[in-house]
Amino acid sequence: MPTKPAFDNQKYLDAQKASILQRVSSGEGRVYLEFGGKLMGDLHAARVLPGYNPDVKVQLLKSLSAEADIIVCIYAEDIERKRIRADFGITYDNAAMKLIDDLHCLGVDVTAVVITRYTGQPAVQAFKKRLERHGIQTFLHGNLDGYPNQIDRIASAEGLGSLRYVPVTRPLVVVTGPGPNSGKMATCLSQIYHEFQQGRKARYAKFESFPVWNLPLSHPVNIAYESATADLLDNNAMDHFHYEAYGVPAVNYNRDLQTFPLLRALLTRITGSEEGYKSPTDMGVNCMAAGIVDDNVVRRAANMEIIRRYFKYVAENELGRCAEATVDRAEELVQKAGLQPTDRPVVSMARQTAKECELDGEGDDGIYCGAAIQLPDGFIATGKNSSLMHSAVAMVLNAAKHLAGIDSRKLLLRPDILSKVAVFKNGLHSTKRASLNLSEALIVLTVSSATDEDAQKALDALKKLNQCDVHLSHMPGHGDEQGLRYLGCSYTYDPLPPTKKLFP
Repeated sequence: MPTKPAFDNQKYLDAQKASILQRVSSGEGRVYLEFGGKLMGDLHAARVLPGYNPDVKVQLLKSLSAEADIIVCIYAEDIERKRIRADFGITYDNAAMKLIDDLHCLGVDVTAVVITRYTGQPAVQAFKKRLERHGIQTFLHGNLDGYPNQIDRIASAEGLGSLRYVPVTRPLVVVTGPGPNSGKMATCLSQIYHEFQQGRKARYAKFESFPVWNLPLSHPVNIAYESATADLLDNNAMDHFHYEAYGVPAVNYNRDLQTFPLLRALLTRITGSEEGYKSPTDMGVNCMAAGIVDDNVVRRAANMEIIRRYFKYVAENELGRCAEATVDRAEELVQKAGLQPTDRPVVSMARQTAKECELDGEGDDGIYCGAAIQLPDGFIATGKNSSLMHSAVAMVLNAAKHLAGIDSRKLLLRPDILSKVAVFKNGLHSTKRASLNLSEALIVLTVSSATDEDAQKALDALKKLNQCDVHLSHMPGHGDEQGLRYLGCSYTYDPLPPTKKLFP
């Protein structure tokens, strides 16, 4: 649930911008900055750092736009397989195009798009043509056999030199992408290789939000990062390279620690100089801790995210979308943080509401579902399913009534419209009623608001549900999930079907 702001975006922006510009001015040559994490819509950061603006990194880019070129990388197989970015519910290629549009609206232009590890995928060609029709330079980079281990081959004309150079003009080049494993590092190294081959110096740096290097290893924010990457089986560790070089503790994660010797060797081979970074932490420009103004609030929020991720993986495993090892890892991290899944208040409330629904016999088709949402003032609104509406609908309407100060007995959805939509759902030739999902109910509420002042007040209150904690005692259908995502709720659910039907 949203709590009082514990993160100061302006403090963070000031510190982060100063750190990046200091890196640019501290040596010779252009800096290629690998921009990790989500550039826009970083909801994970917003959940673990209450007050964090999910788009603050775009504000950072806007403030640097006079000094920076921007390259967007996307993995060819993510395009071919239509990989979905779960938080937005859209494919990675659409996420890349949305990113470009959003940046353009802010007056920040993308220099080029690089499609990485291309091996002739048909969908890639269609994507490339679409970008080029809009005047966006698009480059295809093939696979690098032996990357990154075979240093002699990679740091050569047949390795990094075989990837086309993207022309840039500014002292800072931000290399980003719509998600992880998009080929950002290889693109940075290829650009640096070409710069040196053309007689110019260039350098590498890395921007990552998590883990936060100067927070303790056991801090919930850093454990929450491990939870977020449990499917990759990532784990945080102390950066022993940094401690040996400077005697200063620093937190990093296993893949950076494992690849650092290789990356340092590659950069040495490319640049012809052994001078450079002494640790993975040295490469970073992470100032996230500078924005934290209430550590206790941040700790509580991060603990809730650890539990939230656990529920996410349990549900995905039930649907066959993630491995058992991922669930084991997520459960291990819940225990590491000293938590129980029911420490999230909405979990117990949703399950209790489902039991009350069963005792009252108010379910639909013999299925009893409960939903709970924790509001900004701490109040938990609940909802049960019925023949008229899904439990998520009842929950949201009850929450809106509470927030808008409307009598709990007031009907917000016009009965005549509700009835017609319920019949219409089954088809024009059917006389059966079907209960409304959340997406449908939001439309009915919008229509009802045209003639009902309380419905308008409830509609206005819905924006306060953004980032509120939600749990359902069952799997949401597409319409409920779409509605919860639209409202910006941080939702989880138990892996139980919401209906007895094979084809709901």
